[in-house]
Amino acid sequence: MTAGTRAFRQFVLKVHSRCDLACDHCYVYRHADQSWRRRPKVISDEVATAVVSRIAEHARAHPEVSRVHVVLHGGEPLLAGRERLARIAGDLRVALDGVCDLALHMQTNGLLLDEDLCRMLVRERISTGISLDGDRASNDRHRKRANGTGSYDAVVRGVRLIGSPAYRSAFAGLLCTVDVRNDPVAVYDALAALDPPHVDFLLPHATWDRPPAGDPAHPAAHARWLTTVHDRWTADGRPFPVRLFDSIEAGRDGRESFTEALGLAAPDLAVIETDGEIEQADWLKTARHGAPATGFHVLRHSFDEAAAHPGFLAQTGGVDALSRQCRDCSVVEICGGGLYGHRYRSDNGFDNPSVYCEDLFRLIGHILRAPRPAHHRHTLTAHGFDSLAAGDGDGEALRALVGAEASIRRMLLGAVCARYPGPEASAVTRLDRHRPRETAEIVRHPQLGTWAVRSLEGRVPAAAVRQRLGEIAVAVALRAGAEHRFDLPERAVGAHLPGIGRLTLPPGHGPVALVARAGALLLDARPGGRPLPVSEAAGLGIGWEPVRGIVTEEFTVLLEDGDPYRDGFAAEPAPRLDETEYDRWARSFTEAAEHLRARHAHRAPGVRALLTACTPVHGEGQQGHVAADPHAFGALGLALPDTSEALAGLIVEGVQQVKFNALLDLFDLAADDEAREGLRSAYLNRLPARAIPHHDDLTAHGRRMAARLQG
Repeated sequence: MTAGTRAFRQFVLKVHSRCDLACDHCYVYRHADQSWRRRPKVISDEVATAVVSRIAEHARAHPEVSRVHVVLHGGEPLLAGRERLARIAGDLRVALDGVCDLALHMQTNGLLLDEDLCRMLVRERISTGISLDGDRASNDRHRKRANGTGSYDAVVRGVRLIGSPAYRSAFAGLLCTVDVRNDPVAVYDALAALDPPHVDFLLPHATWDRPPAGDPAHPAAHARWLTTVHDRWTADGRPFPVRLFDSIEAGRDGRESFTEALGLAAPDLAVIETDGEIEQADWLKTARHGAPATGFHVLRHSFDEAAAHPGFLAQTGGVDALSRQCRDCSVVEICGGGLYGHRYRSDNGFDNPSVYCEDLFRLIGHILRAPRPAHHRHTLTAHGFDSLAAGDGDGEALRALVGAEASIRRMLLGAVCARYPGPEASAVTRLDRHRPRETAEIVRHPQLGTWAVRSLEGRVPAAAVRQRLGEIAVAVALRAGAEHRFDLPERAVGAHLPGIGRLTLPPGHGPVALVARAGALLLDARPGGRPLPVSEAAGLGIGWEPVRGIVTEEFTVLLEDGDPYRDGFAAEPAPRLDETEYDRWARSFTEAAEHLRARHAHRAPGVRALLTACTPVHGEGQQGHVAADPHAFGALGLALPDTSEALAGLIVEGVQQVKFNALLDLFDLAADDEAREGLRSAYLNRLPARAIPHHDDLTAHGRRMAARLQG
């Protein structure tokens, strides 16, 4: 590929170019680009076969692409017919088998959904979103049939059908386009009443040439509308994920956005029209006629060739590619300049902030200022739970586990700070308030969970708890590039900065302080002298051992062989590896990654999403062994086997244990220890989904844990 290009991971496949609704806000038919008029109504078999072949070719050429997302789209995709949709889905699965995972999606207006279609969607595992703009009055303001009648009743019938127990595994959620003339509370209540697994609020597509309708007397009307919904959703206990709100919170915590409308991630999406033309994202149709076009076609060109088109390359520059106003903005890393298409102005192209700039700034500020919920309610769709119960877990389910465990870790850290007040706890809470993203990154370190639980149970001396809090504060300040000083206790024999490194102090040492300054770790250990970099402390008899990582083509993992709380596994942790042993581990993991791709491709997404750290433990025998600490989410204790193939199997087995421990944190899956152990065994051997009861809401583990500890 040309330098600067990025492999495509998402493909929007237009299977039908016409629609059975006449929505007056549709970007396909009612905006500047009118290319739909010249395209065939339905995708031909020749083009569909070529698309499947090109996607598989692209995935084979890019081993880093472990999962491909294909969205069946339109127009209205259901007009293509059940048999055609099923055939395309089947062809994609065959072509990508052994190459990468396939996630199939569809966005529909839901009018044509019936029992036969829903059965096909479940059978083909097509995750289906439905467009609905709220209550009857709100929806029928825009989503009308060609004769002017509303679509609300037919759409709600389809939503209730696919949301029923028999078909809910195919229900992805609801997409709602915002209209500030609609009552936000009425819209939210109507959507919530349908028990969706997910909701997406979409700002209506607009540009600086065609700005959104607004009220001059009340600027940022879309922000006011969305903040009203956000507050209602929060007061309601957050009964389902909302992609827009969750993306803003993810940006605050240093994670990637879940929507292309926010964040700085480079685009990885291509659109294939019914005639086989490869285009950029659909919403560019709002800018000008021909804006999404690339000149490439699946019958003549590969996706690698298309990825080098200037239109795709223009969106890969991160902050530097944004307008000056965006680059100078305090929330640019969360906003990312908004949706690319919303920046367009005919006189200077896309070198502008979003036409919704003020709305986004106010909405982001409102969410950042809002108190974090005391007990965040994480949700897991029935389909997500089933996918975990079957042994793998789809992307949404894996993200739900990661998010839920992150909330548990924050709750535990907050409880430790409350139980052990002092300057160390105050420093952690202050940094969390001002540097939440960097705090979240440090708190994700697995062994902090083991330390926090033991501290709350009274199994760690108070002085050691406070020292650990001080070390956490220094680690956060280092990540943030902030300045912070922590004076180690007089009797300290060392220090460990989670995820960063271990300090060892000589007997009888004098006062020693850790100093974070401009991203560098310094030691103040010489009376009257200046702090020196930790790497230069050997002359004072002070040792420094950084945490090492292992990077493979499939995953990256910390080799945690120095944390004092890495002993939560059944086997005793091994001492720090020397360089020869570290090199052996790195080679074994690199080779194991190849076996993971070849033999366990369906498990690879779980490894990438969940495996954070690995601790060497003592073991006997050629096959090695693996274990997971239930309080150290993301960590494995591993005795290295003799072969890399066996190591790949151990990694997969260990990540299965991590998944199961996360479910035990969040669900009461069994009433007693014996039943729970039996369930663990069944799960690790691909327990059928029906053997585990469904729970759509994840309750905060912290409430149960706090009650148990206090009891």
